[in-house]
Amino acid sequence: MLVIPAVDLRGGKCVRLYQGSPDQEMVFSEDPVEVAAVWRDKGAQFLHVVDLDGAFVGNPQNTDIVERIIAEVQIPVQVGGGIRSVEAAQRILDLGAARVILGTVAITEPSVIEECVGRFGDKVVVGIDVRRGKVAVEGWGTTVEKTAADLAREVKSLGVGRVVFTDTRRDGTLRGPNLEALRQLAEASGLRLILAGGVATVEDIRRAKQLEPLGLEAVILGRALYDGSITLAEALAAAADPGR
Repeated sequence: MLVIPAVDLRGGKCVRLYQGSPDQEMVFSEDPVEVAAVWRDKGAQFLHVVDLDGAFVGNPQNTDIVERIIAEVQIPVQVGGGIRSVEAAQRILDLGAARVILGTVAITEPSVIEECVGRFGDKVVVGIDVRRGKVAVEGWGTTVEKTAADLAREVKSLGVGRVVFTDTRRDGTLRGPNLEALRQLAEASGLRLILAGGVATVEDIRRAKQLEPLGLEAVILGRALYDGSITLAEALAAAADPGR
């Protein structure tokens, strides 16, 4: 199971939001490229980069920084935030991204997902973001009457093989991940899964690792790494421990 540090971009800085709210922002660095390099140097094998400005406006806004991060770290980087067209996905992949994460269009325009999968294959990941059991879109500002399992089955029928699952009410809170919801999603969909939101301790990672047989591939760490609740070395060790 991979541990993937998150680098969230807003206004050119590395930030974290509490439950995705733009009004509750913590700035951790003025230099996201340097932050990404630190995680690489500490052993990260993959990075998760989110263009929050892009998520809020519906089109990538920090592509220059994304490009610099990819060039600097020389490890695979998955990128999300405002990617709502085939053209936007192509631009990000052309920068060297290993994967693109699409979210809102899975609800508003699923044909975009289908076309992206047809063109880019396994490089396409769908972000399934949930608030109180319903899927959240448009920078988590809106929910729709659809569950994570509903959406997962729909995107699987379009050829998607991997999703990032986030419980938005856990994100940035250090309250622990919603593993029961993740388990239900895994059992309902059969998709490969990446967990985000709320992971704060070594025990959280060990508990998540128990879901590997159901398809959990990776855990994304954000605020917990930035405020020192857990070190990347501790997280990597827990994820690699075959006894849990």
